[in-house]
Amino acid sequence: MSDPLERYEKLGLRESLPKPYRYPIACQELSFILREAFHQFTKYLQSIVFQDTLSAFRLLPEIQTQSAVSAVHILLQSVEAALPKQKRNVAVKEFKRAMVVHKRRCKAHQVEKGSLQLPQDILVHIFSFLDMKSFVSAGLVCGSWNIAANDNQLWEMQYVSLYGNGAKQQPVKLVESRNDRLLHEPIDNTKVIANWKEAVKGAYTGALSRKLTTNRGYCGHCKSVVWLNNAKCPNVHSGISEIQDIKPVTAFQVVEYLLDDSISITSSSDSDSDSEEGPISRLWAYPKHIRKLSI
Repeated sequence: MSDPLERYEKLGLRESLPKPYRYPIACQELSFILREAFHQFTKYLQSIVFQDTLSAFRLLPEIQTQSAVSAVHILLQSVEAALPKQKRNVAVKEFKRAMVVHKRRCKAHQVEKGSLQLPQDILVHIFSFLDMKSFVSAGLVCGSWNIAANDNQLWEMQYVSLYGNGAKQQPVKLVESRNDRLLHEPIDNTKVIANWKEAVKGAYTGALSRKLTTNRGYCGHCKSVVWLNNAKCPNVHSGISEIQDIKPVTAFQVVEYLLDDSISITSSSDSDSDSEEGPISRLWAYPKHIRKLSI
């Protein structure tokens, strides 16, 4: 059985903080860890979590998104509630310093924006490295990012990633059975697919929808909490269905995993309300025309 230090390292929070699309989730997990588990850790692990918290504050000016600002404010609340006085004072000073730099860079960015737009082909290439939820979210940043996030070739890659290498020859629809396993059901292939985003949306259902609306999952093969990429574990597992072996987890369950090396997973019957009007509506209900957002 691994110890809390080893399990904390496996969470990969330190490596995830510099990544803008993972930064808010990493901050959220840190905030839950501080509140619920920090006082139960050894002095050494407390020191590591504290340093990661300082790093989260220091990285804020580099992220430059509103979701990042919201995340560090939540983290600050946990710092004030959980840390001893000396560490709390150090962390609060780091937060205030980061906010000052963040605001200065925002003003400078507003002056320079327009001259810093990346070409569409570069944006599409960058988005090709993200999972579906991340690049759909990136499409909300501004008009040019929205155009790139709707690139048809990008969605074709997502379709193949989700539904298998043979998807272009034999499209399938994943349906959820009673025992929460995903079954492949062939769909009509009489027409050439011209809109791959709609093809992905049409095959997006049930248990898969719940897995794709979370960034974290418990891998039954690795026996650990991992970052998900299109509902799949980033580690290579031969001879098994990666999607079927993943269970979405919350920040509370991450803390549970850290403390007890176990995690309580509810069955799909407890989540029947997650129908096509639940997680699907949250992922797809983006406006067709969006305003540029100040970041």
